[in-house]
Amino acid sequence: MKIAVLIPCYNEELTIEKVVKDFRKELPQANIYVYNNNSKDKTKEIAIKTGAIVKDEYRQGKGNVVRKMFYDIEADYYVLVDGDDTYPASAVHELLNTVIEGQADMCTGDRISNGTYKKENKRRLHGFGNNLVKKTINLLFHTDLKDIMTGYRVFNRKFVKNMPVLSKNFEIETEITLHALDKRYIIKEIPINYQDRPEGSKSKLNTTKDGIKVIKTIVKMYKDYKPLKFFIYIAILFIILGCIVGIPVIIEFMQTRYITKVPSAILATGTIILGAIFAQCGIILDTVVKQNREHYELEKLRYKQIEENKNE
Repeated sequence: MKIAVLIPCYNEELTIEKVVKDFRKELPQANIYVYNNNSKDKTKEIAIKTGAIVKDEYRQGKGNVVRKMFYDIEADYYVLVDGDDTYPASAVHELLNTVIEGQADMCTGDRISNGTYKKENKRRLHGFGNNLVKKTINLLFHTDLKDIMTGYRVFNRKFVKNMPVLSKNFEIETEITLHALDKRYIIKEIPINYQDRPEGSKSKLNTTKDGIKVIKTIVKMYKDYKPLKFFIYIAILFIILGCIVGIPVIIEFMQTRYITKVPSAILATGTIILGAIFAQCGIILDTVVKQNREHYELEKLRYKQIEENKNE
């Protein structure tokens, strides 16, 4: 049984040594990979001295690093964790055993349930953004996940090798969760203790930029995963606006048999037509999404057959 610990890193010289040592202590049989993402400090040198398998990813962004990791590394089980020493290595056994025993395809370290993230996190706006995304995802998929943005996850091989990573940056956690929900993988959350970064270690997140990304992510989630809802809501909005503009025109025509408000009539007609077009887009794209899900399920079956043939 091969276990790979995946640690994406960018400027983590203060913490990477401790993270590698902690996971080697907990999982002495595992291969520990540190992917250096253009660090400008001594992250790479320290990771090499600590005995980790160090590789470089030159495309900047955590999403790019995770894509490279999933593509490159062969293992039976994968532990993905940040290199900032905010997650306890001691919790890995419970997360890993949950996946090994087949209880989940992805097991995540839940920082929220026991209150440690709220207590330790000093960036309140980040917590607000996390909650907004969490509530949106739970509403979309009728779930009750507690921690969407956690960077501590364990996967089985099937999940990793069938995960098309498209995100470039820190949206990767949201993308992984959405993929798991949309493709009906089993998710389980295990409460863990979270601690903030040690003094002198700086977060790579930017409140303003990442706040804008959160809003974009929410809009994109609706469009990509629930296109029928997304476009129907827009269609209803346009139809309502068209009716507001057009009702006075209809009333005038019924009373006088003439239309003097020609611009309003044109605007109302055009707005309602746009609403109808948006509704059609939603119906068509919803069909496409369903077909993609069917295709993905067939690909998973083919993948399973390939893996079984390899084992034989």
